[in-house]
Amino acid sequence: MILVVGLPLYFLELALGQFASEGPITVWKISPAFTGTGVAMVTTSSMASIYFNVVVMYAMYYMFVSFVSLDGSVPWESCGNPWNTNSCRTELYPLLDGMDESNKTMTLFKELYNQPCVDRLLGNISDVYNSTFISTSNLTSAMIQNEITKSCKITYTSASAEYWQRYVLRLHESDGFEDLGGFSLKNTMCLFLTWLLIFVCLKKGIKSSGKVVYFTATFPYIILVVLMIRGLTLPGNEKGIAFYMTPDVPRLKDVKVWGDAASQVFYSLSVGFGGLLTLSSYNKFKNNCERDALLVTGLSCVGSILTGFTVFSILGFMAHTTNQDVENVVDQGPGLAFITYPEGIAKLPLSPLWAFLFFFMMFSMGMDTQFALMQTVMSGISDIFPRFLRHHKTAFTAFCCLLGFLLGLPMVTKGGINMLTLMDWYIASYNLLLVALAQLICVMCVYGVKQFREDIEMMIGHRPNPYWVINWVFLTPLSLLFLVIVSATQYSPAYYGDYKFPPWAEGIGWCIVVTPVAITLIVMVVQIYRLGPKNAFAPTTSWGPANQENRTGRYFVAVNVPNHE
Repeated sequence: MILVVGLPLYFLELALGQFASEGPITVWKISPAFTGTGVAMVTTSSMASIYFNVVVMYAMYYMFVSFVSLDGSVPWESCGNPWNTNSCRTELYPLLDGMDESNKTMTLFKELYNQPCVDRLLGNISDVYNSTFISTSNLTSAMIQNEITKSCKITYTSASAEYWQRYVLRLHESDGFEDLGGFSLKNTMCLFLTWLLIFVCLKKGIKSSGKVVYFTATFPYIILVVLMIRGLTLPGNEKGIAFYMTPDVPRLKDVKVWGDAASQVFYSLSVGFGGLLTLSSYNKFKNNCERDALLVTGLSCVGSILTGFTVFSILGFMAHTTNQDVENVVDQGPGLAFITYPEGIAKLPLSPLWAFLFFFMMFSMGMDTQFALMQTVMSGISDIFPRFLRHHKTAFTAFCCLLGFLLGLPMVTKGGINMLTLMDWYIASYNLLLVALAQLICVMCVYGVKQFREDIEMMIGHRPNPYWVINWVFLTPLSLLFLVIVSATQYSPAYYGDYKFPPWAEGIGWCIVVTPVAITLIVMVVQIYRLGPKNAFAPTTSWGPANQENRTGRYFVAVNVPNHE
């Protein structure tokens, strides 16, 4: 997905924004009929910023908790807290080396099964099997063992999982979408603080947020390497690494796997959200955006692989501790970051310090992402109403941040993780694929791949090689179209853990998907009606490099010089 979707789209968006020095809405002077594509990008970014800031808020909360625990231990390190259940377990299983088979069996039996449950079951076994019309004399040890396993086997949970589910979220106090429960005051206040920080940073402009990138681009790798080394020394890590590295070839037939890969690429590279167009518009015209595309996607790929070793070594340890399969240890979504990593950090010496550093890293990276999302939204809207909004930047920034806070409140209720999961499930869905496809159609088919290659040559000194052209014209659009069609035929409803979302919640999810696509089509119809079919699909007279000194070749416009003789 990186090679045929992520990298080609990343370079295309960088080149497009840098060439025209325009944001996600005004860059479509290249073909006004596709202005709705930019509006759809801004709409998607606005929805993503609402729920993503809730994830950033959780990182802030864990960072605060780690800081106040520096003199002791982190609260998710042990069981026995008021929020824990009897299923919470942090102890390792007994060492079986040196035991004979009978002792091994008895030891494991005591660890794996609820003894009172087993005693009741064995005492009433005749009644149990008579109810299924099987006589006691016909019972076998295998049948008895199967019934004990089904009824009395203990499913352990980790201390970090119960801290996340039962203390941070308090999910057990909610009945799903039907009853989200009351607001969590601690989460609400943290959410307000994150939006306040975003306002303070963005009111000074986009360039101020880029100063911390030198730190956030290197610091995460240091923390990840430390966690990986620690994870590889934990018992059971080999179980997780084997699960991570062993190919499951039949899964390649599951289109959802390919869809998840594409979703990961879109998120990790910020493709289709409009952020790349926004940020690249600030580049110097002669900047080598091809080199930037290769460098960023390469580092992203390496970072993902490194993160995989870190995560799955810790998941293997958790599976070993809780007697579960690796794939069942933790739910997908934000819980992975707030269960797996805390579990590994709790095993480090000076765990509160490492926890603080890790969540500070996560918080700062999340804030950088939020800066890009919010700047995309505000720049896009400001480009539509430049005369008014650019003169009231502070007030407009405050309004956007306040609106984002209010719209995020349902996600800090006790059942708010379900709403967050719903948005996460559908925002990076068909809409992103279709918007990216529309972008390719506009630039490659309507504007023309030959003209676009010439534009890139003006910036970097050479035309893109065949790899880029083959992907832009054939492989990338075909891959996107394939993913859209097959994903629709193998659609599965959203869920969180064992909770399946009700149909009306699924309806909300589909509204999230349809809205950006509908905007693209509606704006196209309006532009064709306003400008006529020919002008709607042709570049405007103002299309091209923003600075006169860069308008060479077919973009050259003679400037009249006053005669002072």
